[in-house]
Amino acid sequence: MTIPVWMLLGFALWTVGILLFTVGVYRWSRILTGRVEIRHFRADNANEGQAWYQRAMRAHANCVENLPVFAVIVFALYASGLSTAATNALAVCVLCARVVQSVIHIGLEQTNRVTVFRFLFFFAQIACMLALTVLVVLHAA
Repeated sequence: MTIPVWMLLGFALWTVGILLFTVGVYRWSRILTGRVEIRHFRADNANEGQAWYQRAMRAHANCVENLPVFAVIVFALYASGLSTAATNALAVCVLCARVVQSVIHIGLEQTNRVTVFRFLFFFAQIACMLALTVLVVLHAA
């Protein structure tokens, strides 16, 4: 497997990990201890639970939203046969920035300063994905 494919797998595992180890642990700990019933957690109620749990829900949703975009770019890399040090580094950067962004989002109270840092890591992902896309297009042309 290529480095970008490994990074895509890492992105998917990170997305599942956030679901299991933040949202899942929070929900199941409350259900299994009898504090709430299983039907308590509604998808349309984003304002329930502790603040870190709400941020974890949004961080997971953000991963789910960006995973298909990264997947298409990695598929284009793979299909075009483009594999360089630059594509590898950019793919690694996408995953690393995603992990840091999620950790900041879930773990820290969202002050203006924290939100700026979180945005910078999101922007790094977008910039890397755009650079990968440009490299694929140039390689195909």
